[in-house]
Parts: sequence; C-alpha cells; structure tokens
Amino acid sequence: MDMPSEDLLKGRVSRVGQIYHITTTTNDRRPLFRDFDCARIAIAELRRLHDQNVVSSLAWVLMPDHLHWLLQLNGPIGLSNVVKVFKGRSARQLGFRVETGGGVWQPGFHDHALRSEEDIRKVARYIVANPLRAGLVERIGDYPFWDARWL
Repeated sequence: MDMPSEDLLKGRVSRVGQIYHITTTTNDRRPLFRDFDCARIAIAELRRLHDQNVVSSLAWVLMPDHLHWLLQLNGPIGLSNVVKVFKGRSARQLGFRVETGGGVWQPGFHDHALRSEEDIRKVARYIVANPLRAGLVERIGDYPFWDARWL
C-alpha cells in the first residue's frame, strides 16, 4: 500500500551539505527504463543537476520502474525542488519519446537523510547492488544504468 504523498513530507528537512538517499518510482510502476533511450534521458537529467552544482551525485541506480539516488545537497534549491526539477525535466523529455498517459513519475518520493555515523560507501554499495538483488544481472558490471563515486 502506497503512502499518501503528503505523509512523505512530514518531518522532511532540507539542509545544504546533507546527504540524502532518494527513492522515486514511475507512475503505476511502469518499467519505462527497460528502454535504453528512456533510461539515458533520465540519466542525462541526473547528470545535469550534478553538472550545475545543484547536487553532488554520490551514487545512483536507475531500475526499470524506479530510481535510487544518493546525493549531497549543494543548494541553492531545497531537496523537494531538486526532485521536482529532475522529475519535470525528465518527464518532459520522456513525453517526446513515449506515450506517458498518466505521467511518468508517481507523486512524491521517499528520502532518508544519512546520519553522520552511517557509512556512505556502504549505502552506495547497497544502492548499486539493486539490479543484483532484483535478479536483473549476475554482476553489477553487466547492468548499464548506475554510477557511484567510489566504485
């Protein structure tokens, strides 16, 4: 059962310099990113936010129907707006490529602000290992849609 998007906002704090693990899913869990070109569109938008120094992308994996993204917030916009910009830009570009019907992304997202004692590299390894746990590949190097600063 999905949590209403307004419930996801409770307790959300956006701090420059904070590291967050973001998870967001496609509308109706539609596996849009099985398509290589669709995945490249979403990845280009992740990289664009990184290149614009809005965030520092530490690790991410784009699964067929969702995204895990470990990022450090650089400012000047807050976390919710970063995700909004990513979703808006990628949805606009994907809309030119595929029939999106009810939209590309589900409303809202899950976020976890990492605590200082959490091992960032361990979280990054967990994120990029998602295709292995999902049975999509036998080796992470065989999955094309991920990146991590340390791996």
